[in-house]
Amino acid sequence: MVAIDEQETVELLKELIRIDSVNPDLVPDGAGEAAIGEFVRAYMADSGLEVVVQDSAPGRPNVIGTLRSANPVSGKSLMLNGHTDTVGFGKMDIDPLDPVERGGRIYGRGSADMKSGVAAMLSATAAVVRSGIRLSGDVIVAAVVDEEYASIGTETLVKDFGADAAIVTEPTNLSLTVAHKGFAWIEITTRGRSAHGSDSSSGRDAIMMMAEVLQSFRQHDQSQLATRNHPILSPPSLHASIIEGGKELSTYPDTCRLQLERRTVPGETQASIEVEIADILDGCRLRDADFSAESAVLFYREPLEIDRSDSVVKALHASFQDVAGRSPEYTGSAGWMDSGILCASGIPTVVFGPSGDGFHGAVESVDRDSVVQCAQILANTIVSFCA
Repeated sequence: MVAIDEQETVELLKELIRIDSVNPDLVPDGAGEAAIGEFVRAYMADSGLEVVVQDSAPGRPNVIGTLRSANPVSGKSLMLNGHTDTVGFGKMDIDPLDPVERGGRIYGRGSADMKSGVAAMLSATAAVVRSGIRLSGDVIVAAVVDEEYASIGTETLVKDFGADAAIVTEPTNLSLTVAHKGFAWIEITTRGRSAHGSDSSSGRDAIMMMAEVLQSFRQHDQSQLATRNHPILSPPSLHASIIEGGKELSTYPDTCRLQLERRTVPGETQASIEVEIADILDGCRLRDADFSAESAVLFYREPLEIDRSDSVVKALHASFQDVAGRSPEYTGSAGWMDSGILCASGIPTVVFGPSGDGFHGAVESVDRDSVVQCAQILANTIVSFCA
């Protein structure tokens, strides 16, 4: 078993928390990831990794460290992926940049989401280097930007870097997350006809028209989506998010715009969502000869699912058993993560990370021992998978 330096791992996490890395797309004056990127770059270099800095946007660097194998032709490569950005501080009940340790937990913004996972993957790789074990496959450690907003970091990463498998170290309470939902952001515009409010024969109310759309989507969500089962995920769903239309009280509105979110499960695709929307709008047209609407998918992220028999899942499972003395739990997540991008790029991906709570909240913390244990399990997985 590779030896993890417990105190070094904990101090590394605290150093990461002390660095302000609030995503500037979420908070206009957010510090961004440049400072934390430089810290990670130096740590990787000091650990003996070959380091590349990849700009996803000006001042927003992915930092990728590679532990080169002794015989890359014969071995499998493994990527560890974690994001360095955090959400804003808001009205936190703790000092967001002061990593206080109390009652076996470490507090601070990003302590759970997800500087603990970043610390675990850095510490694990450094421990493998110190062990002197010669691997047959490369280990790629990617500290990426912008997961909390648009994931431009991992999108940029997969253009230049690939692997035979990946582990995303988001907080999972040390369970193996083998599936998560995706989502689509959809915009629907209904078209009416502008006229004076007194001219009911000429006016066509686009907002009233949208009421038919909303009712149709509500019925679809309750009668169709709610009945679609997945072994470990809740059913797919949709909700209306933003609606706007009209200009003044005395005028029939000629347009109404609705934006909604559709959460997807594995097996659903952007194409299938587009067909679903078109069918619902066609039903509105059949019920109303004057109905006029158009739709577009504004943004789409793939769901994730990996088979439990996949080699990276089996390696992680075995390493967990060796360290914890029991079998791991298998879970699914309703939220989306960068693992969706890695999987869509052709890299089988599982999510595994420490135990935290208070994500994005007023008090965020992570279980100290779980960070160390996560690092130990990751180190063992590297050795077994890349042997």
